Amino acid sequence: MPHTTRLLFFAGSAREGSLNKRLARLAHDVAEANGIAATLADLGDYPMPIYDGDLEEREGQPDNAKKLKSLMSVHDGIFIACPEYNASITPLLKNTLDWVGRVKDQGEAPLAVYKTRVFALGSASPGAIGGLRGLIAVRQTLELGLGALVLPDQIAVPRATEAFDDDGHLKDKMLMEILKTVVQKLARAAHVMRGEEGA
Repeated sequence: MPHTTRLLFFAGSAREGSLNKRLARLAHDVAEANGIAATLADLGDYPMPIYDGDLEEREGQPDNAKKLKSLMSVHDGIFIACPEYNASITPLLKNTLDWVGRVKDQGEAPLAVYKTRVFALGSASPGAIGGLRGLIAVRQTLELGLGALVLPDQIAVPRATEAFDDDGHLKDKMLMEILKTVVQKLARAAHVMRGEEGA
């Protein structure tokens, strides 16, 4: 895998003890262990108001939306670890994706930051299906709402309060292999897409 491919990892939660932050961190570490340039971000560092069209008209997009969009723009692939709230996407993640989608540089096509890179999804939940229902909502938002390419491969970690060992790895070897596969496929797909964009 070429070292020039860059992946970004973050969770759709700002909570300090978030299980999905642990999953995002582990996916980041898997990338680095495979020689892939990786960045770990925290949405808690990019607070934004709830999206409001009147607010946007008065004040423009929040600086943190612009900063996060710039961070996304310098990476070829993005892995999002997605908590499930009431069988759907978290308000924090939805609001973040909405605001970033509003940021448009001069001469840039709408939603370019989503349409020109590859996404992969994961989730971790104390429940028995690992946040799988929330992933459906995130995938719909990214694919149908924002025009993003989202890999079909994903990971859902059930009973996540007991799923991680003291080193932050997944105790279940099969789940660990799934995570490695998702990260590797994201890197390969991102490399291919970037090659096509530069052709």
